[in-house]
Amino acid sequence: MSEERLMSKKKPAYPVNEQLDVYLDHYNRKIEIPIFYEDLLRFAGSVVVYDSNDEDTLWIRVYYSEFDRKEIDISLKKVYSILHSDGSNSIIQYLNVDAVDYCTFGNSKPFRIKVRNILNDNFTYFYVKRADASRIYGLELEHMLSPYNLNFLVYKDTLIEEHIAGIPGDVFIKEFLPKCTESEKAQLAKEFVKFNERCMIRLLGDMRSYNYVIVPTHDFDHVVYKIRAIDFDQQCFEGKLKVYRPQFFKENLLMVELVGDKLLRDSVDQYKLEERSIVAKRILSSGNRIKKLREICRNDVISTPENIEMLKNQIYELTLDMAFKKCKNMGEVLDLALSFVRRNYEDVSMKQIIENKIPGGR
Repeated sequence: MSEERLMSKKKPAYPVNEQLDVYLDHYNRKIEIPIFYEDLLRFAGSVVVYDSNDEDTLWIRVYYSEFDRKEIDISLKKVYSILHSDGSNSIIQYLNVDAVDYCTFGNSKPFRIKVRNILNDNFTYFYVKRADASRIYGLELEHMLSPYNLNFLVYKDTLIEEHIAGIPGDVFIKEFLPKCTESEKAQLAKEFVKFNERCMIRLLGDMRSYNYVIVPTHDFDHVVYKIRAIDFDQQCFEGKLKVYRPQFFKENLLMVELVGDKLLRDSVDQYKLEERSIVAKRILSSGNRIKKLREICRNDVISTPENIEMLKNQIYELTLDMAFKKCKNMGEVLDLALSFVRRNYEDVSMKQIIENKIPGGR
Protein backbone atom coordinates (compact mmCIF):
# COMPACT_ATOMS: atom_id res chain seq x y z
CA MET A 1 0.00 0.00 0.00
CA SER A 2 1.44 3.40 -0.96
CA GLU A 3 1.99 6.09 1.66
CA GLU A 4 -0.48 8.45 -0.04
CA ARG A 5 -3.24 5.91 0.34
CA LEU A 6 -2.17 4.94 3.85
CA MET A 7 -1.89 8.48 5.21
CA SER A 8 -4.00 11.60 4.77
CA LYS A 9 -2.30 14.25 2.66
CA LYS A 10 -2.37 16.80 5.46
CA LYS A 11 -3.38 16.74 9.08
CA PRO A 12 -4.77 20.00 10.50
CA ALA A 13 -3.44 21.48 13.73
CA TYR A 14 -6.07 21.29 16.49
CA PRO A 15 -6.29 24.10 19.06
CA VAL A 16 -5.63 23.54 22.77
CA ASN A 17 -9.01 23.67 24.48
CA GLU A 18 -9.68 25.15 27.91
CA GLN A 19 -9.60 21.81 29.74
CA LEU A 20 -6.27 20.83 28.22
CA ASP A 21 -4.89 24.28 28.97
CA VAL A 22 -5.81 23.87 32.66
CA TYR A 23 -4.23 20.40 32.68
CA LEU A 24 -0.97 21.73 31.22
CA ASP A 25 -0.89 24.49 33.79
CA HIS A 26 -1.47 22.02 36.65
CA TYR A 27 1.42 19.80 35.56
CA ASN A 28 3.83 22.69 34.87
CA ARG A 29 3.74 22.30 31.10
CA LYS A 30 2.22 25.75 30.56
CA ILE A 31 4.84 28.43 31.19
CA GLU A 32 5.11 31.91 29.73
CA ILE A 33 7.89 32.06 27.17
CA PRO A 34 9.42 35.17 25.55
CA ILE A 35 9.05 34.14 21.89
CA PHE A 36 6.40 32.63 19.63
CA TYR A 37 6.61 30.34 16.64
CA GLU A 38 5.39 33.17 14.41
CA ASP A 39 8.32 35.36 15.51
CA LEU A 40 10.80 32.88 14.04
CA LEU A 41 9.07 33.08 10.66
CA ARG A 42 10.43 36.62 10.22
CA PHE A 43 13.72 35.35 8.79
CA ALA A 44 15.34 37.44 6.07
CA GLY A 45 16.87 34.54 4.14
CA SER A 46 18.15 30.98 4.30
CA VAL A 47 20.69 28.45 3.03
CA VAL A 48 20.25 24.71 2.52
CA VAL A 49 21.68 22.41 5.23
CA TYR A 50 23.58 19.42 3.83
CA ASP A 51 24.71 16.33 5.71
CA SER A 52 28.24 14.89 5.78
CA ASN A 53 27.57 13.17 2.44
CA ASP A 54 26.50 16.45 0.81
CA GLU A 55 22.87 15.35 0.66
CA ASP A 56 20.00 17.77 1.27
CA THR A 57 18.68 17.28 4.83
CA LEU A 58 15.40 19.09 3.99
CA TRP A 59 16.32 21.65 6.67
CA ILE A 60 17.30 25.22 5.83
CA ARG A 61 19.45 27.45 8.05
CA VAL A 62 17.69 30.77 8.44
CA TYR A 63 19.11 34.18 9.26
CA TYR A 64 17.49 37.39 10.45
CA SER A 65 18.02 41.09 10.06
CA GLU A 66 20.46 42.62 12.51
CA PHE A 67 17.64 44.19 14.53
CA ASP A 68 15.58 40.98 14.76
CA ARG A 69 18.60 38.76 15.39
CA LYS A 70 19.51 40.45 18.65
CA GLU A 71 15.96 40.18 20.01
CA ILE A 72 15.50 36.58 18.84
CA ASP A 73 18.87 35.46 20.22
CA ILE A 74 18.17 36.67 23.75
CA SER A 75 14.64 35.24 23.65
CA LEU A 76 15.87 31.79 22.56
CA LYS A 77 18.47 31.79 25.32
CA LYS A 78 15.72 32.54 27.84
CA VAL A 79 13.66 29.67 26.43
CA TYR A 80 16.65 27.37 26.91
CA SER A 81 16.95 28.52 30.53
CA ILE A 82 13.25 27.88 31.17
CA LEU A 83 13.37 24.44 29.49
CA HIS A 84 16.62 23.15 30.99
CA SER A 85 17.33 25.25 34.07
CA ASP A 86 15.53 27.41 36.63
CA GLY A 87 14.43 30.04 34.14
CA SER A 88 16.72 32.75 35.52
CA ASN A 89 18.95 34.98 33.41
CA SER A 90 22.14 33.92 35.22
CA ILE A 91 23.21 31.38 32.59
CA ILE A 92 22.35 33.46 29.53
CA GLN A 93 25.80 35.06 29.40
CA TYR A 94 27.32 31.61 28.89
CA LEU A 95 25.03 30.64 25.99
CA ASN A 96 25.29 31.18 22.26
CA VAL A 97 22.65 30.45 19.63
CA ASP A 98 24.73 28.74 16.95
CA ALA A 99 21.96 28.02 14.47
CA VAL A 100 18.25 28.33 13.78
CA ASP A 101 17.09 25.72 11.26
CA TYR A 102 13.67 25.44 9.65
CA CYS A 103 12.24 22.17 8.35
CA THR A 104 10.56 22.53 4.98
CA PHE A 105 9.38 18.91 4.95
CA GLY A 106 6.52 17.37 6.92
CA ASN A 107 3.41 18.59 8.64
CA SER A 108 4.59 20.63 11.61
CA LYS A 109 7.40 22.65 9.95
CA PRO A 110 9.42 23.05 13.16
CA PHE A 111 12.36 25.28 13.98
CA ARG A 112 15.42 23.53 15.43
CA ILE A 113 17.53 25.68 17.72
CA LYS A 114 21.18 24.82 18.45
CA VAL A 115 22.41 26.32 21.71
CA ARG A 116 26.06 26.09 22.78
CA ASN A 117 27.69 26.64 26.18
CA ILE A 118 30.63 28.91 25.35
CA LEU A 119 32.61 27.78 28.43
CA ASN A 120 32.99 24.16 27.33
CA ASP A 121 31.58 23.98 23.77
CA ASN A 122 28.85 21.52 24.79
CA PHE A 123 25.69 22.05 22.78
CA THR A 124 22.11 20.83 22.62
CA TYR A 125 18.99 21.39 20.57
CA PHE A 126 15.38 22.24 21.21
CA TYR A 127 12.44 22.70 18.85
CA VAL A 128 9.89 25.46 18.43
CA LYS A 129 6.59 24.36 16.86
CA ARG A 130 3.00 25.43 16.52
CA ALA A 131 0.94 24.11 19.42
CA ASP A 132 -1.31 21.24 18.33
CA ALA A 133 -3.62 19.41 20.75
CA SER A 134 -3.10 15.97 19.21
CA ARG A 135 0.69 16.41 19.37
CA ILE A 136 0.42 17.44 23.03
CA TYR A 137 -1.65 14.33 23.80
CA GLY A 138 1.06 12.31 22.05
CA LEU A 139 3.84 13.90 24.09
CA GLU A 140 1.99 13.35 27.37
CA LEU A 141 1.18 9.72 26.55
CA GLU A 142 4.81 9.11 25.61
CA HIS A 143 5.85 10.64 28.93
CA MET A 144 3.54 8.33 30.88
CA LEU A 145 3.41 5.12 28.85
CA SER A 146 6.90 4.75 27.41
CA PRO A 147 10.19 4.15 29.27
CA TYR A 148 11.12 7.80 28.71
CA ASN A 149 10.26 11.13 30.32
CA LEU A 150 9.70 14.11 28.04
CA ASN A 151 10.30 17.77 28.70
CA PHE A 152 8.15 20.27 26.79
CA LEU A 153 6.44 23.63 27.31
CA VAL A 154 3.29 25.17 25.88
CA TYR A 155 2.37 28.85 25.79
CA LYS A 156 -0.62 30.01 23.75
CA ASP A 157 -0.01 28.82 20.16
CA THR A 158 3.65 27.82 20.63
CA LEU A 159 5.13 24.47 21.68
CA ILE A 160 8.72 24.01 22.85
CA GLU A 161 10.13 20.47 22.79
CA GLU A 162 13.45 19.20 24.06
CA HIS A 163 15.66 17.28 21.63
CA ILE A 164 15.50 13.47 21.78
CA ALA A 165 19.00 12.12 21.20
CA GLY A 166 19.65 9.07 19.07
CA ILE A 167 20.53 7.87 15.58
CA PRO A 168 17.67 8.63 13.13
CA GLY A 169 16.07 5.35 12.11
CA ASP A 170 16.62 5.86 8.38
CA VAL A 171 20.30 6.65 8.94
CA PHE A 172 20.73 3.66 11.25
CA ILE A 173 19.06 1.25 8.80
CA LYS A 174 21.25 2.46 5.93
CA GLU A 175 24.63 2.94 7.62
CA PHE A 176 24.73 1.00 10.90
CA LEU A 177 22.43 -2.01 10.55
CA PRO A 178 24.62 -3.81 7.97
CA LYS A 179 27.55 -3.62 10.43
CA CYS A 180 25.63 -5.06 13.39
CA THR A 181 26.46 -8.51 14.72
CA GLU A 182 23.89 -11.28 14.46
CA SER A 183 23.21 -10.95 18.17
CA GLU A 184 22.64 -7.21 17.83
CA LYS A 185 20.30 -7.78 14.89
CA ALA A 186 18.24 -10.19 16.99
CA GLN A 187 18.03 -7.59 19.75
CA LEU A 188 16.95 -4.91 17.26
CA ALA A 189 14.27 -7.26 15.95
CA LYS A 190 12.95 -7.71 19.48
CA GLU A 191 12.90 -3.95 20.09
CA PHE A 192 11.09 -3.31 16.81
CA VAL A 193 8.36 -5.78 17.78
CA LYS A 194 7.93 -4.04 21.14
CA PHE A 195 8.02 -0.58 19.55
CA ASN A 196 5.45 -1.66 16.96
CA GLU A 197 3.14 -2.94 19.70
CA ARG A 198 3.56 0.17 21.87
CA CYS A 199 2.66 2.49 18.99
CA MET A 200 -0.47 0.51 18.16
CA ILE A 201 -1.65 0.34 21.78
CA ARG A 202 -1.53 4.10 22.32
CA LEU A 203 -2.47 4.98 18.69
CA LEU A 204 0.72 6.80 17.74
CA GLY A 205 0.85 6.92 13.96
CA ASP A 206 3.33 7.56 11.14
CA MET A 207 6.39 5.92 12.66
CA ARG A 208 8.34 5.87 9.43
CA SER A 209 12.08 5.39 9.94
CA TYR A 210 12.82 9.12 10.09
CA ASN A 211 10.25 9.64 12.86
CA TYR A 212 12.06 7.49 15.43
CA VAL A 213 15.63 7.11 16.64
CA ILE A 214 17.77 4.14 17.61
CA VAL A 215 19.45 4.72 20.97
CA PRO A 216 22.58 2.60 21.60
CA THR A 217 23.74 2.13 25.19
CA HIS A 218 27.01 0.43 26.11
CA ASP A 219 26.46 -2.19 28.80
CA PHE A 220 29.57 -4.11 29.93
CA ASP A 221 30.76 -6.03 26.86
CA HIS A 222 27.88 -5.33 24.47
CA VAL A 223 25.60 -2.60 23.13
CA VAL A 224 21.92 -2.43 24.02
CA TYR A 225 19.62 -0.83 21.41
CA LYS A 226 16.32 0.87 22.10
CA ILE A 227 13.84 2.45 19.68
CA ARG A 228 12.31 5.77 20.61
CA ALA A 229 9.66 7.88 18.86
CA ILE A 230 10.60 11.51 18.16
CA ASP A 231 7.54 12.81 16.28
CA PHE A 232 4.10 12.88 17.89
CA ASP A 233 2.16 14.80 15.26
CA GLN A 234 0.07 11.78 14.28
CA GLN A 235 -1.39 10.89 17.68
CA CYS A 236 -4.79 9.22 17.08
CA PHE A 237 -5.78 11.18 13.97
CA GLU A 238 -5.75 8.72 11.07
CA GLY A 239 -8.53 6.24 10.36
CA LYS A 240 -6.48 3.27 9.12
CA LEU A 241 -5.22 1.01 11.90
CA LYS A 242 -2.14 0.20 9.80
CA VAL A 243 -0.92 3.79 10.26
CA TYR A 244 -0.39 2.98 13.95
CA ARG A 245 1.75 -0.08 13.17
CA PRO A 246 5.29 0.83 12.02
CA GLN A 247 5.61 -2.54 10.29
CA PHE A 248 3.39 -1.36 7.42
CA PHE A 249 5.61 1.51 6.25
CA LYS A 250 7.97 0.68 3.41
CA GLU A 251 10.78 2.64 5.11
CA ASN A 252 10.75 -0.02 7.86
CA LEU A 253 10.89 -3.00 5.47
CA LEU A 254 14.42 -4.02 6.51
CA MET A 255 13.40 -3.97 10.18
CA VAL A 256 10.37 -6.13 9.39
CA GLU A 257 12.57 -8.57 7.46
CA LEU A 258 14.92 -8.63 10.45
CA VAL A 259 12.05 -9.73 12.67
CA GLY A 260 11.19 -12.52 10.23
CA ASP A 261 14.81 -13.68 10.03
CA LYS A 262 15.71 -13.52 13.72
CA LEU A 263 12.56 -14.29 15.73
CA LEU A 264 10.28 -17.29 15.94
CA ARG A 265 6.52 -16.69 16.00
CA ASP A 266 6.39 -17.66 19.68
CA SER A 267 9.07 -15.10 20.50
CA VAL A 268 7.17 -12.36 18.64
CA ASP A 269 4.02 -13.21 20.60
CA GLN A 270 5.99 -13.21 23.85
CA TYR A 271 7.47 -9.74 23.19
CA LYS A 272 4.05 -8.36 22.26
CA LEU A 273 2.62 -9.68 25.51
CA GLU A 274 5.54 -8.21 27.47
CA GLU A 275 4.96 -4.79 25.93
CA ARG A 276 1.19 -4.87 26.53
CA SER A 277 1.83 -5.82 30.16
CA ILE A 278 4.39 -3.03 30.64
CA VAL A 279 2.03 -0.43 29.13
CA ALA A 280 -0.83 -1.71 31.32
CA LYS A 281 1.38 -1.34 34.41
CA ARG A 282 2.26 2.21 33.40
CA ILE A 283 -1.42 3.05 32.91
CA LEU A 284 -2.12 1.82 36.44
CA SER A 285 0.88 3.59 37.96
CA SER A 286 0.11 6.92 36.22
CA GLY A 287 -3.00 7.24 38.39
CA ASN A 288 -4.97 10.49 38.26
CA ARG A 289 -2.70 12.14 35.72
CA ILE A 290 -3.55 9.79 32.88
CA LYS A 291 -7.20 9.64 34.00
CA LYS A 292 -7.45 13.43 33.68
CA LEU A 293 -5.75 13.41 30.28
CA ARG A 294 -8.03 10.67 28.94
CA GLU A 295 -11.13 12.48 30.18
CA ILE A 296 -10.04 15.71 28.47
CA CYS A 297 -9.25 13.83 25.27
CA ARG A 298 -12.69 12.18 25.29
CA ASN A 299 -14.26 15.66 25.11
CA ASP A 300 -11.91 17.06 22.48
CA VAL A 301 -11.95 17.20 18.68
CA ILE A 302 -8.69 15.81 17.28
CA SER A 303 -9.78 13.95 14.14
CA THR A 304 -12.41 13.85 11.40
CA PRO A 305 -15.73 11.94 11.52
CA GLU A 306 -14.55 9.75 8.62
CA ASN A 307 -11.35 8.75 10.41
CA ILE A 308 -13.19 8.06 13.66
CA GLU A 309 -15.71 5.80 11.94
CA MET A 310 -13.03 3.89 10.07
CA LEU A 311 -10.71 3.35 13.04
CA LYS A 312 -13.35 2.28 15.55
CA ASN A 313 -14.62 -0.34 13.08
CA GLN A 314 -11.13 -1.64 12.32
CA ILE A 315 -10.28 -1.92 16.02
CA TYR A 316 -13.57 -3.72 16.59
CA GLU A 317 -12.58 -6.24 13.91
CA LEU A 318 -9.32 -6.80 15.77
CA THR A 319 -10.71 -6.98 19.34
CA LEU A 320 -14.38 -7.96 18.80
CA ASP A 321 -15.20 -5.51 21.61
CA MET A 322 -18.60 -3.97 20.80
CA ALA A 323 -17.80 -0.92 22.93
CA PHE A 324 -15.61 0.42 20.10
CA LYS A 325 -18.65 0.56 17.83
CA LYS A 326 -20.26 3.06 20.21
CA CYS A 327 -17.38 5.56 20.23
CA LYS A 328 -18.36 9.05 19.09
CA ASN A 329 -14.92 10.66 18.82
CA MET A 330 -11.23 9.78 18.62
CA GLY A 331 -10.64 10.49 22.30
CA GLU A 332 -13.17 7.81 23.18
CA VAL A 333 -11.45 5.35 20.83
CA LEU A 334 -8.08 6.07 22.49
CA ASP A 335 -9.55 5.82 25.99
CA LEU A 336 -11.21 2.51 25.21
CA ALA A 337 -8.04 1.12 23.60
CA LEU A 338 -6.06 1.89 26.77
CA SER A 339 -8.84 0.44 28.94
CA PHE A 340 -8.87 -2.71 26.80
CA VAL A 341 -5.13 -3.26 27.38
CA ARG A 342 -5.40 -2.57 31.12
CA ARG A 343 -8.46 -4.77 31.52
CA ASN A 344 -6.85 -7.72 29.74
CA TYR A 345 -3.77 -7.38 31.92
CA GLU A 346 -5.85 -7.28 35.10
CA ASP A 347 -7.94 -10.28 33.97
CA VAL A 348 -4.82 -12.37 33.29
CA SER A 349 -3.26 -11.33 36.61
CA MET A 350 -6.42 -12.23 38.50
CA LYS A 351 -6.61 -15.58 36.73
CA GLN A 352 -3.04 -16.36 37.76
CA ILE A 353 -3.78 -15.43 41.36
CA ILE A 354 -6.85 -17.69 41.42
CA GLU A 355 -5.00 -20.58 39.81
CA ASN A 356 -2.20 -20.30 42.36
CA LYS A 357 -4.63 -20.28 45.29
CA ILE A 358 -6.83 -23.15 44.14
CA PRO A 359 -5.45 -26.59 45.05
CA GLY A 360 -4.25 -28.28 41.91
CA GLY A 361 -4.06 -24.98 40.06
CA ARG A 362 -0.95 -24.48 37.90
